[in-house]
Amino acid sequence: MDRAVDAAGLAANGAVDLSLWALFLQADIVVKTVMIGLLLASVWVWAIIFEKVATLRRVNGRADAFEDNFWSGKNLEDLYEGVRDTPRHPMEAVFAAAMREWQRSAPKLEHAPDAVRESTRERIERAMTITIQREMERLERWMIFLASVGSAAPFIGLFGTVWGIMNSFAAIATMRNTNLTVVAPGIAEALFATAIGLAAAIPAVLAYNKISTDLGRYAGRLEAFAGEFGAILSRQAYEPRS
Repeated sequence: MDRAVDAAGLAANGAVDLSLWALFLQADIVVKTVMIGLLLASVWVWAIIFEKVATLRRVNGRADAFEDNFWSGKNLEDLYEGVRDTPRHPMEAVFAAAMREWQRSAPKLEHAPDAVRESTRERIERAMTITIQREMERLERWMIFLASVGSAAPFIGLFGTVWGIMNSFAAIATMRNTNLTVVAPGIAEALFATAIGLAAAIPAVLAYNKISTDLGRYAGRLEAFAGEFGAILSRQAYEPRS
C-alpha cells in the first residue's frame, strides 16, 4: 500500500511521471518480474529470427551452388571426395550419406540378384531420409521457443496487467479517492505489461509462420534432391559394370 500512498502524494503535487522508464520503476516486484521476463524473451526471439533468416539464406545459397555442380556432369566419385568428411550444408550431407552407402554396396552388385539390388536401393533411400530428418531437426532448433512465446507472452503480459489493476483498486480503497491521478500510474504500468507481452508475441508469431514455411520448402527441396539422386543410383545398380 505504500506505493499507493506514494502515488497519491505525487499526484497531489502534480508530479506524476508516466514515462515508460518511470512506469517500470514504479511497478511492484511482480509486475517488474513480468516485464523483465517478457523483455528478455523478446530479445531472444529477435536473436532467433536473425539467426534463422541468415541460416536459411546460407543453406539455400550453398544448395544452389551444389546443385549446379552436381548437374554439371561432374563425376560423382570426384564430387564425393570433396564433401565426404566435412559436408558444409544439409544437401551435401544427404549426398554424402547416399554415396557412403553406395560405395559399400556397389562392388557386390555386379552379379547380384535383383533382390540384393533392391535392398541396396532401400538402404540408400533410408540413409538419405535419416540424414534429412537429422539436418531438419538441426535447422528447426529453437522454433518451439518462437511458438511458445507467440502463444504465451500475451497471457503473461495480461497477468501483469491484472496484478497492476488490482493494485490500483487497492489504492482506491486505501485512499478513499477515485481521482484518476491516484490510479493512473498503476493502470498505466499494468497496460505497459500487456504492451510488452504483445511486442514479444507478435514478432514471434509472424516469424514462426514465415520461417516454418521456409523450412518446409527447404525440406521439400532436400527430399526432391534425394529422390532424383536415389533414382540415379538405382539406375546404376541395374546397369552392367564395366
